[in-house]
Amino acid sequence: VSMSNLYSNSIFWIDVDKIHPNPYQPRREFENDKLQDLANSIRMYGILQPLTVSRVEKMKDDGGMVTDYELIAGERRLRASKIAGLTQVPCVVRVGDDSLMKMELAIIENLQREDLNSIERARAFQRFVTEFKYTHAQIGAKMGKSREYVSNSLRILQLPENILTALSEGKISEGHTRPLMMLIDRPEEQDVLFKEIVFKKISVREAERIARKIAVERIRKFEPTDDPEIIEMEELLQETFGTRVHIDRK
Repeated sequence: VSMSNLYSNSIFWIDVDKIHPNPYQPRREFENDKLQDLANSIRMYGILQPLTVSRVEKMKDDGGMVTDYELIAGERRLRASKIAGLTQVPCVVRVGDDSLMKMELAIIENLQREDLNSIERARAFQRFVTEFKYTHAQIGAKMGKSREYVSNSLRILQLPENILTALSEGKISEGHTRPLMMLIDRPEEQDVLFKEIVFKKISVREAERIARKIAVERIRKFEPTDDPEIIEMEELLQETFGTRVHIDRK
């Protein structure tokens, strides 16, 4: 216990080339400009908050032991430190963590910093479900979020890969995923709306209006009482304006 306390409460300076990425790190996107800004700050002021690592002892070919470190929290700081030319970084060393604890710590640390984008967050939650068999409610309890928040976060992974890529690259916003999700069972129309968002730069509100209209049209196809004059007028206006038009009878 005393050794554990020593590691938990002390800060060690560790060679950067001895620290390896955490395989449970949920974050995949690192903006180069922000990393460079952090590297400049580290050059001027040093690392203000130590990284968190765990000890990993490995057997060498000659039978001896070598100590490496696995990163739990602080990948941005580690990457920026390398850019800044640091050879050592301050670390808090944790001992006795299993793989689940390492994953939880990595995700929680990122969530607390709001560093994860919506896709990274959803994929991190998905790993809890598939690899550790957590329910959405259990994940919510771990993260201080509601079950609904976790379920809604995971829904985004139902979108096609090209839309998820556009979201991670900032070509569409997280708000745009709501109307796209409304068309999850209409892939062709979903793709058309996605392209309109990307190329016409339409707003979230406009995208939601279009998605709702498509949903209404789906219902109207089963309503034989539609006024043919209104339908004809809609088609004429659609041709004139080059966009979708819906006329409500009031």
